[in-house]
Amino acid sequence: MVPAGRPKTDCPANVQTVTLFLVQKSVGTESSRIAGFLTNPRKALWQLSLPIMGGMVIHTLYSVADMIFVGWVGAEAVAALAFNMPLIFFAYGTTMGLSSGAMAVVAQAIGGKDKSRADNTAEHAVFLGIVVGIGLTVVGLLWGSSLLTVLGAKGEIHALAWRYFQVIAMGISFSVLSAFFRGIMAGEGDTLRPMTLMGGGMVLNLVLDPIFIFGLNQGVRGAALATVVSQFVVFLIFIYLIFLRRTTFVEFRLRHFRYRPAILGGIFRIGLPASLSFIIMSLGAAVFNRILSGYSHHAVAAYQIGGRIEMIYLMPIIAISTGAVTLVGMFYGAREYGQLRSIIRYAIERAVLFGFLAAAVIYPLAPQIMMIFKPSPEILEIGVSYLRINALAFPIAPLGMISARVLQGMGRGLPFLVITFLRVLALSAPIAILFTYVLHLHVTYVWFAMVISIAIASTTGVIWLLTALRQTEQLPEAEPVVPSPEPVVEGAG
Repeated sequence: MVPAGRPKTDCPANVQTVTLFLVQKSVGTESSRIAGFLTNPRKALWQLSLPIMGGMVIHTLYSVADMIFVGWVGAEAVAALAFNMPLIFFAYGTTMGLSSGAMAVVAQAIGGKDKSRADNTAEHAVFLGIVVGIGLTVVGLLWGSSLLTVLGAKGEIHALAWRYFQVIAMGISFSVLSAFFRGIMAGEGDTLRPMTLMGGGMVLNLVLDPIFIFGLNQGVRGAALATVVSQFVVFLIFIYLIFLRRTTFVEFRLRHFRYRPAILGGIFRIGLPASLSFIIMSLGAAVFNRILSGYSHHAVAAYQIGGRIEMIYLMPIIAISTGAVTLVGMFYGAREYGQLRSIIRYAIERAVLFGFLAAAVIYPLAPQIMMIFKPSPEILEIGVSYLRINALAFPIAPLGMISARVLQGMGRGLPFLVITFLRVLALSAPIAILFTYVLHLHVTYVWFAMVISIAIASTTGVIWLLTALRQTEQLPEAEPVVPSPEPVVEGAG
């Protein structure tokens, strides 16, 4: 029954309760936006996903342009950048995993009507970002050169790779903290402003790339300098918006911060498996670099170029899965399991559709796309085979990606880790090693190893998700994944 004086709506009772709570806690347009997400989830998925996708478009354009600029320096420069990628992906992956844990806990707290816990989660996330950023800088500067050697970089390529990585390591803290700020804002349903900032940073990076690489004659090191300067500018703008303008729904009262093991435990329980998943991806990239270097450095370069092109296809998939984490966290926190299942089905259907469309475009146009990078004939041939063979898995990969991220939004971080481990280390790498070193097959069989692993891992993800949904619906009164800490005094600060 709808209480007197309140307009009748078609949304479930629990969603109405959450909506009323958010309106009562209103801090401008922030709470009304979140209330709208809860009442119209399909529209909300696109409201969350499209800004993420826009940011990724800009990021991918930067990444592609960066590779083009470096490619004009020479094939050795492209190879040097390729050997950096596993280390950089390790650092960013660790950060993104933990920041996604913060995003999920913030979303669950909002869905569960606990704003104090949402605020406290954001505060914990900031301090965690500081610790992670400093740690990555120290590790990178002390052992980065040795790690590049382990990855197979030698001679002049090693020297170029180390020049690039030194600069990145010194500025990594700015990127780490910005990632946590993005996670906090995405958890409360704000993906537009982080996308705008990210886009601005990437545009600045594009402007600075030719200046530092060619104008100042810094070569590969110039690409790293352009990246760090642009990340620093984005970091300063985040600080201004969050701490000086106070424009976020969550509130930071750092002077009254109190450590809560349950909050930090929730972030790690959800985010650490995701971080380990990204680390596994980083190790996988390192393994494949090593395998491909056995063929030639052209194979390594083709793999890196193909991976950047593949990101064009992955953008909408990642955006949808990231937007789903926020919505799933809110519905899971509000215990609206019918809406939960509906939005999951919708997200998977749309992601698979993007996969089919991407395969239909990239497969026939692979040679023309590769030519943008002005590759050598050897790189062109290997790169085309990479794109065409991996396109076979484009409609399948979204099943595993969406399943893993949805389970993360439900507070289950382990599936993300297991699915990634299956795909990268337990299946594709061993199969590729078998094809390469035992059977001595052509380099194209390395790509077939990737496709086989994607199919098995995606099947595992779907089965895990269906099992988790059945278990959740059988326990509708289960407690939230992250226990609420002691209340924080609302008037503090």
